[in-house]
Amino acid sequence: MDGYQPIEDYGVIGDLNTVALVGKHGSIDLLSFPTFDSPTIFAALLDHEKGGHFQIMPQLHEAESRQMYLPDTNCLLTRFLDDSGVAEITDFMPLGRRNGGTQSRTVIRRVSTVRGEVNFHMICAPRFDYARGHHTAEEQGGTVLFTTKGPTPMAVRLRSTVPMKLVGGDAQADFRLSSGESAAFVLEQVQPGMSSPSEAPDYVDEAFLETVTYWQRWVERSTYHGRWREMVNRSALVLKLLTSETHGSLIAAPTFGLPEKVGGERNWDYRYTWIRDASFSLQSLVRLGYTDEAKQFMQWIENRCNELNPDGSLQVMYGIDGRHELTETVLPHLEGYRGSSPVRVGNGAFDQLQLDIYGELMDSVFLYDAHGEPVHYDLWRNLVSLIDWVCANWRQPDEGIWEVRGGRRDFLSSRVMCWVAVDRGIKLSMKRSLPAPVNSWMATRNMIYQEIFQAFWNPKRRAFIQHAGSRSMDASNLLMPLMSLISPTDPRWLSTLHAIEEDLAEDSLLFRYKQGESAADGMDGGEGTFCMCTFWYVDSLAQAGEVDKARLVFEKMLGYANHLGLFAEELGPRAEHLGNFPQAFTHLGLISSAFNLDQAINQRRERR
Repeated sequence: MDGYQPIEDYGVIGDLNTVALVGKHGSIDLLSFPTFDSPTIFAALLDHEKGGHFQIMPQLHEAESRQMYLPDTNCLLTRFLDDSGVAEITDFMPLGRRNGGTQSRTVIRRVSTVRGEVNFHMICAPRFDYARGHHTAEEQGGTVLFTTKGPTPMAVRLRSTVPMKLVGGDAQADFRLSSGESAAFVLEQVQPGMSSPSEAPDYVDEAFLETVTYWQRWVERSTYHGRWREMVNRSALVLKLLTSETHGSLIAAPTFGLPEKVGGERNWDYRYTWIRDASFSLQSLVRLGYTDEAKQFMQWIENRCNELNPDGSLQVMYGIDGRHELTETVLPHLEGYRGSSPVRVGNGAFDQLQLDIYGELMDSVFLYDAHGEPVHYDLWRNLVSLIDWVCANWRQPDEGIWEVRGGRRDFLSSRVMCWVAVDRGIKLSMKRSLPAPVNSWMATRNMIYQEIFQAFWNPKRRAFIQHAGSRSMDASNLLMPLMSLISPTDPRWLSTLHAIEEDLAEDSLLFRYKQGESAADGMDGGEGTFCMCTFWYVDSLAQAGEVDKARLVFEKMLGYANHLGLFAEELGPRAEHLGNFPQAFTHLGLISSAFNLDQAINQRRERR
């Protein structure tokens, strides 16, 4: 159990193809390579003995470490301080395309001494294929070449400006830097027939300048100038890091196997793209002015709509490249973060029935049609088929928005989002004069609406409940006013909001639902509070006119970010970060709440 760094003690760097987690202790402890969903070459975060890592550690006595991003970039600075010296490590990944060409995936670590004289120890210990593969290591003229064959053959080269040695298949170096001196380590993918740009003497300095310039210019494109600009910009930078340059898709998180409760079994692989995230992603990108990214993601969504199942349905999630098969397997040789097993790769929820995704998809299409480009003819034909499928299947029980594994239920959130799917289809058809069976859709929309108010309203609790026949609250019900199904000041909604606060809220933190009281999710053990739910709560409060309370909850929630402004999926009993990290869903929610709160505060000011 010893040796694990807390999840919140990490920062992330990336190149729009993959992401590395860099700890405050100077170690890269998780890296899927060369793409987001590739097997790992470092996974010490999931097994600190077997997983592999790439650490550079100043030999300072009781050094204090701090991390920060260079302003408006994804270039990470880790600083070590004690009475005898100050040392820094700058970590970044050059963007994949430089000077119009293609570059292999590369991690650059630049080490320097700011004050005093500091000894350093470096160890690069790759463990290929989720630490299942064997590799060879060979010195080649001042570099070390790591090669693995196995099911996923790969070669990576470590280049250094200081001498290295091989110790048991790992590269190590011990070196000393005086004030003003620096050293560099470049870990790069080796591809047949491709030259190594890192051979150039000024490569590291030029790559650093290009990378910093890229990120700063990207942030400058943001149109958000509200009250929480720094946190919104950081969240936008996180979302950009999680976006595939090649495919335009946005992954849920760059990690897998990080638990929702330490020692528990809720350990999922989030390195895929959820249809559910589409609405929130496109809304955030458009609101921030990132229309190019929104267009690329919309193209990815359109491609999925061209691949509907024979019955007209969609999958819950896809690979970043759109692949359909995401078979879930267990890695029994990894002990898991602080003993949290099993460690899973793939995601068995890909073939679940989750009816909410259709509402999220149609909401994203509706938003993009309004703020991006008009819907194309071929996409509209597929959307008609999709909405027809919803009209025929909305009454089915499903696994719901939370992907429960304890059996299907009639979830309210699924009914709400089916209503959204049909409603947005009707509005889009009428707005653009697109051909559709609008009368039939209207009849279905009305039926769904009536069922929501009849079957999911509990008169004793005076609240809309999680699923038909229950008394339990569910934070996903906060989507009802946010999706315009109910007025945010409707008495039925206000009493529901009160019930959600009473059952699920702990100050500014919200549980998705209470374990043991809600629909069985098929998993043992509990979980933390769910960060996205807090941001839904903020939006609901602001819409209900409780702007001051919404602002207080929002700003208190910002205080739970880690030292770099990053959020995981959940927060544990001591507000420790739990679940996969950083979580796109959480940062999407932060952007939405910041935008909505700014708007609500400004509108109130104008009325005074």
